[in-house]
Amino acid sequence: MPLYIRDNATAELVAKLAKERGLTKQDAVRLAVQAELDRTREAKPLRERLREWREANPLPPPTGLKADKAFFDDLSGEGE
Repeated sequence: MPLYIRDNATAELVAKLAKERGLTKQDAVRLAVQAELDRTREAKPLRERLREWREANPLPPPTGLKADKAFFDDLSGEGE
């Protein structure tokens, strides 16, 4: 089934991709469309990506120490 691109800007983008990759225009269109389909399929909502990251990188348990000015001064060597 033929595909006609009537938009000059789109045709120029396809030609540019084909030239940069050493492809035919048909292969450039196939590559671009497949990449977009893959990207869309693999995209996860931010909430889910953050949940997975938090599971892989949990917060350390609470130490019970008070994080006040004196604590940070001591960390930076400014405490007395």
